[in-house]
Amino acid sequence: MPTLLTRRSLIRGITAATAVATLATGLAACGGDSDAATTTSAAKSGEVVIGQVSNGAATQTTIKVAEVKSISAELPASVKKSGKLVIAEGALPAGFPPLAFVGSDQKTLTGSEPDLGRLVAAVFGLKPEIRNATWENMFVGIDSGKVDVAFSNVTDTEERKKKYEFASYRQDNLAFTVPKKSTWNFDGNYQNLAGKTVSVSAGTNQEKILLEWKKKLESEGKKLTVKYFQDSNSVYLALSSGKIDAYLGPNPGIAYHNKQTADTPNATRTAGTSSGAGASLQGLIAATAKKDSGLAKPLADAINYLIKNGQYAKWLKAYNLSNEAVAKSEVNPPGLPLDNS
Repeated sequence: MPTLLTRRSLIRGITAATAVATLATGLAACGGDSDAATTTSAAKSGEVVIGQVSNGAATQTTIKVAEVKSISAELPASVKKSGKLVIAEGALPAGFPPLAFVGSDQKTLTGSEPDLGRLVAAVFGLKPEIRNATWENMFVGIDSGKVDVAFSNVTDTEERKKKYEFASYRQDNLAFTVPKKSTWNFDGNYQNLAGKTVSVSAGTNQEKILLEWKKKLESEGKKLTVKYFQDSNSVYLALSSGKIDAYLGPNPGIAYHNKQTADTPNATRTAGTSSGAGASLQGLIAATAKKDSGLAKPLADAINYLIKNGQYAKWLKAYNLSNEAVAKSEVNPPGLPLDNS
């Protein structure tokens, strides 16, 4: 996400709303740090099972994908020779569904991010090895060469480009959630917030954006009421009771909550999205490798192969994240500027 605060809000917004799988304590530490490694294989050669043991966070989907030799030939010789793609996740200590968390078997790291890593590894003809760490140690792993690439909801920023190279694969979006019965929609227009009461987490990027819209409305003689709650359970209670009209949070967390409550009396839906980078730039989530590693181009080519051949759309649909699709993966696209990184 655009800032660490936004990422923390993503974790808060997702985990507090419903029961969350906890990380297994028996995972072996790697290299004497807090990394934990899990390796999963496809059910059959040429297949990747999406949403396996995801405990309802995804619709389990088997996707066929095999090595594309013209793309795997682009890999650095050291990676190709190793026979594996070492993928970093920054999901310790508690995970953040639906993006990355330990599954219902209490050992497999699942979620949209590791699953995309597995798909890309299949295009490369490599065995995926997923290593889980804290957010900070994930970057240490990239810096030290212990891992090849991170698929972990990392936002492309100009600050990070000083040390890393990127291949974009998802929009970085915020979303409004409302009761399913609500007829209100954001429609990408802040003026539609006039007269509404909206909750947001304090100290987050989405709060900054919402308060900017509030200020614009005030200049037009219109009112937007912003309310804060201690946790997401309180937010969703306020939403179901009509005390607030909508909640603004990171889109993946909203999508997860929508899916978890779909068949309940308090079902919610997404009423619109907005770039997590603000109005001037579409924020992007990107595969992250060490600068000058030579991985960004083959990563982008692998993702574009998955986009072209439909596997990418199936992956997003399985996790209810189709509204974050990109038309193509780009190498080092414009990122969040230095004054907002």
